[in-house]
Amino acid sequence: MTVIVAVAVLAGILALATALGLLLRTRTGRAVPQTGRARTTDTRPDRTVADIAPATAFGSRATLIQFSTPTCARCPATARQLEALAAQHSGVTRLEIDLAEHPHLATRFNVLQTPTVLLVDGSHAVRTRFGGPPRPPELTAALNTVLTEPQESR
Repeated sequence: MTVIVAVAVLAGILALATALGLLLRTRTGRAVPQTGRARTTDTRPDRTVADIAPATAFGSRATLIQFSTPTCARCPATARQLEALAAQHSGVTRLEIDLAEHPHLATRFNVLQTPTVLLVDGSHAVRTRFGGPPRPPELTAALNTVLTEPQESR
């Protein structure tokens, strides 16, 4: 292989890696609304979270569930962000699930990175998902949507 070919291959790999990195960066932390709302009677395991913690761990209006691992560098800051947001609203709590202790939940909820945050309404239905640290404006907007809905529509 000549030096010119080697440099061209290296430049191509670098360009591809940069493009993939930028693509992943634009998608990290974005709100992904979950299609079709689940009810407490919904039997699909990825649509309701009622069985992953005691009922007292959930907020009456909404719960911010953070999936994390002990080695996650961004999880402590995300936990502080979620705790601060939950403290601003009555009936909203934050719940942290350690995937090292509950690895089956990573498969069930298709957690590909930590932190992953689920916004759950008062009936324990997953409403919005964030892969990576949530972007504050999107998290606030998603939470406000859940909190302003009439109770009977859930």
